Amino acid sequence: MAELTLTTFVTLDGVMQAPGGPEEDRSEGFECGGWAAPYVDEGMGEFVTEVFGRAGAFLLGRKTYEIFAGYWPEHDDPADPVAGGLNRLHKYVASTTLKEPAWGPATVIDGEHLQSEIVRAKDALEGELQVHGSGQLAQWLLARDLVDEINLLVFPVVLGAGRRLFPTGGLPTAYELTASRATPSGMTIQTYRPTGRATFGTVGA
Repeated sequence: MAELTLTTFVTLDGVMQAPGGPEEDRSEGFECGGWAAPYVDEGMGEFVTEVFGRAGAFLLGRKTYEIFAGYWPEHDDPADPVAGGLNRLHKYVASTTLKEPAWGPATVIDGEHLQSEIVRAKDALEGELQVHGSGQLAQWLLARDLVDEINLLVFPVVLGAGRRLFPTGGLPTAYELTASRATPSGMTIQTYRPTGRATFGTVGA
């Protein structure tokens, strides 16, 4: 049975919107797209390659699917875990508007059946069912305790605006840190597993 893992880029103030380029996602007037670019380095590349090497399939939101579909088919390399995996492994796309995905193999899942289809996909897979980016989908999954592991790539930049991974009103959840590393550009990479609801007390009591 596969685990559902979430890998996402975030700023120091928790923004995950449009890390890859200025035109990636300008929704809600966001003008800071491409904030990850100055910090991409060999250490980040090594980690991303490791993650994609564990993939059994992908679960993506529509926007992320379309961004990937516009890039990876033109940059294919069967020997590369990232390009080879994305182009050849199955992609489950959470969407109510996408009807006929052009970049396959792919299956579109609407919101009404999303949770049951995720369970079905995990039962049928080995390795990891991986979510990359996909902000609204990531929040939906976290709100339902469906994420088994989170990889946070934290970039040393503050934006002050943009969609955040953990919005106000999310579930109070405790996590265990299972791995961490830093890269030469100042990025930190942290892997967490949820351990249940957050608990509270008084410091020094």
